[in-house]
Amino acid sequence: MAFELSSLNPAQSEAVNALDGPVLILAGAGTGKTRTVTCRISHMVDRGIAPENILAVTFTNKAASEMRERVGDMVSKKAGKEITVCTFHSLCVRILRTGIDRLGYKHNFTIYTGNDQTGLIKQIIVRKGGAQEKIEPGLVISLISKAKNEPGGIASIEDPFIADIAQAYANELRAQNAVDFDDLLLLGERLLREFPDVRDICRQRWTRITVDEFQDTNSLQMRLLQQLVGEPYHVCVVGDDDQSIYGWRGAEVANILQFEKFFPNPQVIRLEYNYRSSAAIIHTANSLIVHNIGRREKQLRSVKPGGEPIRIIAMPGDEEEAQFIAHEITDIHRVEKKPLEDIAILFRTNSQCRHLEQALREEDIPYRMIGAQSFYDKREVRDLLAYLQVLANPDADVPLLRIMNAPPRGIGQSAAILLTDTSRERGGSVWESMGVPSDKFSTRARNAIGEFTELILSYRERMNAGLENMGQVLLQMLEQTGYIEWVIRNSKNEKESDMRRSSIDDVVQQLTDASKKGLTLQKFLDKSALARDREDDNDIEKQRGVTLITLHSSKGLEYPIVYLVGLEEGILPHKRSTEEGTRDEERRLLYVGITRAQDRCTLTWCAVRTKWGQQHAGEISAFIPELDDKHIEHLDYDDIMGAEASEEDLANFFADLRSE
Repeated sequence: MAFELSSLNPAQSEAVNALDGPVLILAGAGTGKTRTVTCRISHMVDRGIAPENILAVTFTNKAASEMRERVGDMVSKKAGKEITVCTFHSLCVRILRTGIDRLGYKHNFTIYTGNDQTGLIKQIIVRKGGAQEKIEPGLVISLISKAKNEPGGIASIEDPFIADIAQAYANELRAQNAVDFDDLLLLGERLLREFPDVRDICRQRWTRITVDEFQDTNSLQMRLLQQLVGEPYHVCVVGDDDQSIYGWRGAEVANILQFEKFFPNPQVIRLEYNYRSSAAIIHTANSLIVHNIGRREKQLRSVKPGGEPIRIIAMPGDEEEAQFIAHEITDIHRVEKKPLEDIAILFRTNSQCRHLEQALREEDIPYRMIGAQSFYDKREVRDLLAYLQVLANPDADVPLLRIMNAPPRGIGQSAAILLTDTSRERGGSVWESMGVPSDKFSTRARNAIGEFTELILSYRERMNAGLENMGQVLLQMLEQTGYIEWVIRNSKNEKESDMRRSSIDDVVQQLTDASKKGLTLQKFLDKSALARDREDDNDIEKQRGVTLITLHSSKGLEYPIVYLVGLEEGILPHKRSTEEGTRDEERRLLYVGITRAQDRCTLTWCAVRTKWGQQHAGEISAFIPELDDKHIEHLDYDDIMGAEASEEDLANFFADLRSE
């Protein structure tokens, strides 16, 4: 055993020992949830449960990686490799790779992610005559995704034009033997539901299932879990309904509130001892969350007694709010010698950032902002992955159209449109149309298409032969096509050129490493597709400075000092929450924000806030009166600044006396 049961508190110990039947672990903020879950998995192995029968599912690649690493440190190397720790999406890829042919797909299906989807949706919008409508592809993708995760599917989309696009999108994916992230879950659940033999294989393979962050699951993931778990229901779910803040993207808090409806007579264990925050912070957070009706009963208790009072500061405007915080951070860093990384500024909406960033820059305070461009969103990375997708599956139209003229090789936009139209008329792929080009093409275009198809076939053969390292094959193709020189030539400056070249090198190195591990090209592309998770790309641990972060992104993180800004009606709670009946979720969002703080927490609200260049009167958030005043200090900006000025004047007076 790589841990001592005596090192756990009674509730954690109870959870670690609860190995049979359905178990619901209600893990409050900062209660040692991850340690409890990893100890429980390790304890399964100690008790003789075969490691290959253990499955742990979480939401992000980063969380899965961390859990895999922590479990690996607790069990033998062999057991660590046999335990399955993955995301819902990667789990479904495993299931579908073995049985998707039952649903009419080929095994070598392609996974379409953000940019692939956007390209395809743009094509369909133009084809459907919507170019003049100025429809945002991202909005269409969002509506399709929401519909796919609901019981009615895309048939439930009410707008006839969006419904038409959604159906065309589904048909295109199907024709290209491709699926998107939502399809992975939909098809995975359908395969298990419609084919009992596949379901039985999975149930025999994974007899002990743990789901982390259960409050974030949606109805489709719940149905998938029900297919995976058979009697006697050896399933353990871990979560906190008080931290369910993703309803806007489909999370169903009912999954955790009504767990008994899905799995009968569960053992319910509450982790209530908070090791993160002071008693003052926990008491205040508790006083807020009790106003939510229908929540699971639990009471966080801090193991850190006392603590500084929470400050609620009334600010005249958002400029003063930002300047005050920046000035105070400077003092904390210089006078108290606190690292800037100990400090976070949390906000509800991205529009609150402008003044905050400006004030931090004026004070020369370095900061790290959540939401930097993802590695997988970089143009050159998308190009290289598109090349690899075409080498794996030339019939995938979107990646083929992306790279057929990158770098320019004489297959321009008019040729691309002609190829697309021809493929539609013939009912085939663009690649098939390239094999028999139309007489409408110029001789130059026809020759260019011929050379390009020869290039792809040649490198496709080399990739599939398995005789060479795939990374080196890709590099040779990039050199032969002149792609690298083209990227460098089109960079604005040397810095951009270096960054783009570095990204190309990273992809080549990733493929080189995958090849050394014996992965096929398709498996490498699967891993890349699953890694394109925006939450995972915001790795703030690699950056330095004060953290500027949205409340939604802050869940799971902690900081000694927290500023939570903009506690006004319309911001927190957000104005949409009243219309949509989601004020309880906004209250949970504030609860999550307060419980990020370990030692100090400051809440601010503004009498005036600038929106779209206009000043608007601010009204204090209705959540503030809900907070128990026992550990709260109510302050006013003008009084604070006046007091500071008086102290400064006094210090100057004595300094003048000494100098006489």
